[in-house]
Amino acid sequence: MSGGAGFEQRERAAATNFARMARREGVGRVVYLGGLGEESESKHLRSRHETARILAAEGPPLTYFRAAMVVGAGSESYRTLRYLVTRLPVMIAPGWLRTATQPIGIDATVEYLRRAPEVPESEGREVQIGGPDVLSYAEMLDRMAIALGKRPPHMIPVPLITPWLSALWLGLVTPVDTNVARPLVEGLTTATVVTDGSGAEPFGIEPEPFDEALRRALAEEAGAAPGA
Repeated sequence: MSGGAGFEQRERAAATNFARMARREGVGRVVYLGGLGEESESKHLRSRHETARILAAEGPPLTYFRAAMVVGAGSESYRTLRYLVTRLPVMIAPGWLRTATQPIGIDATVEYLRRAPEVPESEGREVQIGGPDVLSYAEMLDRMAIALGKRPPHMIPVPLITPWLSALWLGLVTPVDTNVARPLVEGLTTATVVTDGSGAEPFGIEPEPFDEALRRALAEEAGAAPGA
């Protein structure tokens, strides 16, 4: 998405080329991590679903994992939350801050991906994954503040702010590229929660709560800091 307009076409071409190559080379399984959320106006979410459809149609058997925010030290979504909390004691509150989402920690996410070839039930199917907490983005900001030892930011409701203005706002106060921020913000208006957990059941994984995933991410960042 950082390349700007036309990312959907580039993703379709990449998915088609990769899937055909994998089939030609005899790859036994493709594992793809896309996003949660039903039909959406978001180009970002639609493109991720379309990528999965192409991989399934053109390539080897697919395990299509679908997740909302992945909470980890290198996650752009996690970093955006942290930057907002550390830089803005008072912030505008677009309507999408009330959208429900079901974040999952990076450790559990990687474990799902790692185990996929070992779980025969996951071949050729969709697997929705999420942590135990369903939260709004505003609630996640509050919990991030508490994890950082800060007072939760005061939020001024501005429900009619457009995705374009929201993307500019994020670009000003976080390091997220505006080309990336705008399609991401469009997706934030869609609820991203697990609606069918049956695909995840055979894995036997119990993702940690959001607060624990935050604690681990912050500890990893602190350990990676110069002089830590």
